[in-house]
Amino acid sequence: MITSTANNKVKNVIKCRKSTKERRNQDIFLVEGIRMFAEIPEKMHVETYVTQDFYERHIELFADRAYELVADHVMEAISDTKTPQGVVSIVRCYHYEPEVVCGLNLQGQLPNESGRECPLIMALENLQDPGNLGTILRTAEGAGVTGIVMSRDTVDVYNPKVVRATMGSIFRIPFCYVENLTEFIRKLNRTGYCTYSAHLQGKRFYDFNYQNPTVFCIGNEGNGLSDELSDATKQKIKIPMMGKVESLNAATASTVLMYEAMRQRTFK
Repeated sequence: MITSTANNKVKNVIKCRKSTKERRNQDIFLVEGIRMFAEIPEKMHVETYVTQDFYERHIELFADRAYELVADHVMEAISDTKTPQGVVSIVRCYHYEPEVVCGLNLQGQLPNESGRECPLIMALENLQDPGNLGTILRTAEGAGVTGIVMSRDTVDVYNPKVVRATMGSIFRIPFCYVENLTEFIRKLNRTGYCTYSAHLQGKRFYDFNYQNPTVFCIGNEGNGLSDELSDATKQKIKIPMMGKVESLNAATASTVLMYEAMRQRTFK
């Protein structure tokens, strides 16, 4: 059992928890809690740190997992939560190509075969709140979204708070960052995607058909989408508001749009 926070492995976990740069250097991220631990794909798992109590209560989960027992105070040091559940794991990062996330073929076009999955993409520009990004990933899975594309200045998807908020969806939803999101949206316009920007000057989102390949663009929590990106989309749409509310936050607005698309595609 590791009983000291001066242990080199422990110091490395703490460093990776605090530093985006270090996570990227090692190409790993951290997950916490029994639910996330149980869902780690075998090929992505690197190592797990677990308390004696957690191990004894869930011993069946460790049959094929590399793990280290740690003292309770060590778990408190490596955990990103105030009340640790007793298990922290190191996981290899996912790497998806933008074309794969968006369902494009080798020629950079949408395939025409009948029966193919109709893509539904969330494009996120400069989101900064980890909770918002994590919630969008989790909700995206529930709404049948096929991929998430993010601008390079969006919060790190492997931030521990983002990972925790996904509740395991980070293992199942393809995602990627792109250097220039505006140019990427213009590219999708040419492939046959219908691209929409959430915008206060848009038309009511209920009035559009989302049963074709669709991209919803969501902007920064405080400033919304940049003019450049919103002008690059084929349509600007808005969610009607009552009372004195002008807009919804990024995660809530994304949820409304995603589930309208799911409603149209599922309950015809």
